[in-house]
Amino acid sequence: MRRRHFITGIAASGAAFSGGLATPALAHPPKKMPNYDVPPEMMPRKVPIAAGAPPYEIHVDPDNFALYWTLPDNMAWRYTVGVGRPGLYESGEFYVGAKKEWPSWTPTPDMIDREPEKYEKYADGMDGGLDNPLGSRGLYLFTEERGDTFLRIHGTNDPSTLGKRVSNGCARLVNDQMAELYDRVPMNTRVVLYEPLG
Repeated sequence: MRRRHFITGIAASGAAFSGGLATPALAHPPKKMPNYDVPPEMMPRKVPIAAGAPPYEIHVDPDNFALYWTLPDNMAWRYTVGVGRPGLYESGEFYVGAKKEWPSWTPTPDMIDREPEKYEKYADGMDGGLDNPLGSRGLYLFTEERGDTFLRIHGTNDPSTLGKRVSNGCARLVNDQMAELYDRVPMNTRVVLYEPLG
């Protein structure tokens, strides 16, 4: 299914749009997930989607900062996400090749080259936890040709990054919403990151 048909189908159905590297997981995760101050329009909700969209896939619409977990009967869970900055967002078809709870994180060599003042101190990695850039959970995106693409769908403890182009190419949800999505998504799930139109 093409992006325009998938997205157009959502609009036509009346859905409202209102308002790193894999390493071992954290041995002692936080006992309680914080309650993030997310505006009501950014909370997950069930929405109708285009007829014929296969269920149990992830579709990311970067123009609307929306991630859809598709369901049977032309419905989906819609999450508000932050996406990759211009030049770092990568569209395409992927699959979930690994899943990690409270993943540790190591910046890629490209990230260190681009912003050494920000990332060089983490060249040896950072333990998992609430302040870790991958947050509570990570879905690791792979392709058959490349294996691990170093793209992730992951958590964040910073709700202000939702609805913005902020990341090094990944899609991010607040930690509690990411934990909910993580539990729904099995290994090998198809993931479609659409090309931005604007």
